[in-house]
Parts: sequence; structure tokens; C-alpha cells
Amino acid sequence: MASQTRTGKAFEYALLQELYERLHTLTTTRIIENTPYKTAKQYFDNFDADAQDAYRITSSAAINFLIDVEPRLSHAAGLDDILELEIVADARGQVGDVRDILTVRSQQSWEIGISAKNNHRAVKHPRLSPKIDFGQKWLGLPCSERYFDEIAPTFNMLADVRNNDKTAKWDAVGDVGLDVYKPVLDAFRAELMRLNEAHPLELSRRLLAYLIGEYDFYKVIRQRGKVEIQAYNLHGSLNQGFKRVKPKAKIPILKLPNRLIEAVYKDNSHTTLIVSLDEGWQIAFRLHSAKSTVEPSLKFDINLLSTPYTLFATHLFVSN
Repeated sequence: MASQTRTGKAFEYALLQELYERLHTLTTTRIIENTPYKTAKQYFDNFDADAQDAYRITSSAAINFLIDVEPRLSHAAGLDDILELEIVADARGQVGDVRDILTVRSQQSWEIGISAKNNHRAVKHPRLSPKIDFGQKWLGLPCSERYFDEIAPTFNMLADVRNNDKTAKWDAVGDVGLDVYKPVLDAFRAELMRLNEAHPLELSRRLLAYLIGEYDFYKVIRQRGKVEIQAYNLHGSLNQGFKRVKPKAKIPILKLPNRLIEAVYKDNSHTTLIVSLDEGWQIAFRLHSAKSTVEPSLKFDINLLSTPYTLFATHLFVSN
């Protein structure tokens, strides 16, 4: 995870710098040099020149595309219409905002955000523990006492192992898949279905809002030899023209789900649930241990397996 943090923050910095380099000669542009910016710069500066060049090349390709589909990046309403570039604090992700970079024109009451991913596609990494009410935290819908009763034996067992030996590895608990992951996932699945039964019109949209955020954004995924750009145009704020200047590509509004269809185990797995929503949304919830030593806490790796056909995505190939 530490490596992902370093590479992810360096990529955020590279994207921000490429935005500035491409735009500051076209429009008044200002970087907000806040603490997240200084942290990302430090991570970027710690890479060698070749790695930095690779980040710049990928970022340049992505930014060129974004300028083509977002005319307001390069077009101002007047001399005092300043484009501000900001890397946002990670804490924003806890309140339904997955964007890492914001580009803002306050005078136009306009902004777009970018979620930067370096060689991984996970959307969230939330935890489960005896003290975490995932229903309240994720959805604003509290979990039942039954859920906490169902997970208690497994987490109590893990706490006992930890208390007896703080260096104990996971093989000390036996078959981790069957003895740890499956009972917790069984309880998680049962509670998710109970919440869905109680709130059928709300759960699917609240779940998606938690996973991909409350705001429209572009996701920029850096991979070996290419960069993928996805447009999560949930509310129609992306892809706006500026006066007579039109975007060079059309980005449709993304269809949101209205109901949860099913939550089933992945074939031959005790660690992964596949949650299917209508409109083509399918999500994998893989449970795993966050550390090499036993602790009474587990972590999800959550990925989108499928999305509606209205999700705009493009791949740009680069030489890095």
C-alpha cells in the first residue's frame, strides 16, 4: 500500500503540472499550493528522471484529451476568470468525493474533477470490524443488531489470537477463507439484503454514490504503455461547451441503478461477493487481511466489474 501511495501521489502531481503547462499560456491559471500539493510534489521528486518522464508522458496524453472535451479549461469569460488547479485532501473521499484533482473557475461557477489511478482500478478499500457500522457509514442506513451479533464470533476469535500473540500470522487461525472471510461475508451479504428489503428504492443509488462519489468526474488510469480515461457523467456537468466552442467528443450521461438484483459468491471463492444492480452495474467485493499479522479487522478491495454502455471510456497509447 505504501508503494501505491507513492506512485498514486506522484501521478496526481504529474497530472496537475501538465494541466498547468498546457493551459497557463492560454488562460490565467493558478496552482493552489496546499498541503496535499506539497506532499504529492515530494513523492514525485523522489522518483528518478526516467520515472518522472514516464509520468509526464502519460499525463500529457490524458490532459490533451481532457482539453478537447472540456472547452472551459482553456476558455475564460474575462481577464479575472482564473482557472485554479488543486490537489484535494484524501479525507474528501470519506464524504462521497473520489476526486483527487479539481479544476475550478469560480466566476463561471464551474469545476471538473479527476480521479487519478496508477496501475490499479479499485474504487474503494473500506474496512469491516466489530465497531464499524458499514450501513451507516456507507449508505446512511444503520446496520441491525443481528449483523453485529453474526460477525462477533469471528472477530472475537481474531481478537483472542491477537491478544495471545501480537506477531501471530494468519495461518494461526486455520483455514482463513472458511473460518474468517466466509462467515463475515455471509453476515455482510445478509445485512446488505436486509437493508435492501427495508429501503428498496434507496440502497442501490446510495451504494453507488458511496463507491464512485457524489460528483461527476474523469477517472484517469495509468497503465503500462497506455492511459485509460473514463467519464463518470452522473449528473450532466461534464462535457460542457463554452459559448460557440463545442467539445470535440460527446460524453453521455451515465445511467444510475434503481435496484439491487442479487449478491452472490464468485465461483469457487470464499472471499469475493459479486453484487449486481440494474442498468448494467456489477461490483466485486473481495475481502482480505490488511496486514500480515492477525488483527480483528478486515479490508475490502472493491472493483467495478461492469458498467452501463453509457460509460464513456477511451484508451490512449503512449511510449513509456
